[in-house]
Amino acid sequence: MFKHLLTILFAGMLLSFSPAPQGNFGVALLKYNGGGDWYANPTSLPNLVTFCNKELGLNMSTDIPTIEVGSTELMNYPFIHMTGHGNVVFSAIEAENLRTYLIAGGFLHIDDNYGMDPFVRPAMQKVFPELEFIELPYSHAIFHQKYNFNNGLPKIHEHDNKPPQAFGLFWEGRMICLYTYECDLGDGWEDPDVHKDPPEVRTKALQMGANILQYVFMDNTPTP
Repeated sequence: MFKHLLTILFAGMLLSFSPAPQGNFGVALLKYNGGGDWYANPTSLPNLVTFCNKELGLNMSTDIPTIEVGSTELMNYPFIHMTGHGNVVFSAIEAENLRTYLIAGGFLHIDDNYGMDPFVRPAMQKVFPELEFIELPYSHAIFHQKYNFNNGLPKIHEHDNKPPQAFGLFWEGRMICLYTYECDLGDGWEDPDVHKDPPEVRTKALQMGANILQYVFMDNTPTP
């Protein structure tokens, strides 16, 4: 019953991609426990939504709600964004709720703002103990939507002299979670005066963000 209702909801959202008044559907920010700063990059999602509405012709709301991991409100949003620098803890109930949401058709984007990696991996292992993150090749469709990123994720901020990497969790052939690591996409979506990144760097970050949303809403079909 739940899966059927959520499928209908998502299908209705997909219909809103034709030009229409802004705000037919939206994305949300995930609030989690453990002490990590889930609230980092407060201007990033509104800026990304504004960019995608303009460049992709979407109709997303620029009002970005905060949704707790264990809340049923997750089911109202086809795309959930998660970020921070530190600890992440999911209770058993929260892990089950997130699992239900993702299996039913939802999508989670985790953007490591530097420092999440040791915590987010075991947290997601609690949600999907049977799955492992798979690194996405540069040929993956998420890098080739409206904008082509032939070398994968753009490097927005430097931390440990590591290349940016994109990892996915797949359920029955559909990507249900994207984890962007050593990239700092969310920093690149922030207002220009926050990090004072050059315009070309911010543009690359926003374009990659647009690719992610376009992939999730229009191209995320199960693969063998």
